[in-house]
Amino acid sequence: MSAIVRSSKEPSSRRPDVLRVLKAAPGPMSIVAIADELGVHPNTVRFHLDTLVSDGRVEHVEPDRGPLGRPPLMFRAVRQMDPGGPRRYRVLAEILAMSLAAGRDPRAKALAAGRAWGRRLESPVPHGKGMGAEASIDHLLGVLDELGFAPERRESDGQQQLGLRHCPFLEVAETRTSVVCPIHLGVMQGALESWGAPVAVDRLDPFVEPDLCLARLTLEGAAR
Repeated sequence: MSAIVRSSKEPSSRRPDVLRVLKAAPGPMSIVAIADELGVHPNTVRFHLDTLVSDGRVEHVEPDRGPLGRPPLMFRAVRQMDPGGPRRYRVLAEILAMSLAAGRDPRAKALAAGRAWGRRLESPVPHGKGMGAEASIDHLLGVLDELGFAPERRESDGQQQLGLRHCPFLEVAETRTSVVCPIHLGVMQGALESWGAPVAVDRLDPFVEPDLCLARLTLEGAAR
């Protein structure tokens, strides 16, 4: 009866079981030994081992060659942190935001951090060749879209603007606006500067509407 109950599990759920058995084993195990431990067919174990080996979570072990026949393939779990475990990046973001907010002039520190990161964004044109204003804005829109800002191009009283309809760091930005929003501004400024673009982001106005932040652009010749 117990074998029937165990075999009722979905095949995809066997992979963690195979890994668990290998991690608990005192030494390398063969496919047959793993199958016996789980009460499943060896082919099921073989299928999941192929994936676990490809993912770098399990490795082949060279078996001891005896005088009789071909030795079975042996496997063991790779000792490492579980890459499939939970992530808590929001906690990290909150810690870093608190660190930037501490001390003197947190806005300046956040702006500098954003600029430094923005300068690392790859230019769409060869080094040393600048882009026109339109191409620069279009490329910046693409970068912001990839980062999750859901940007849109706008214009008001003749001024070019970028509307940001989504904040990928919303929960942190709502409580740490003084550092998160300058980071966003710095990213845009640093990117445009590194591209040699004839356009700059003059300022970023957060939450001008509940679902909108506005980045205001200045063309070549305006102060940055």
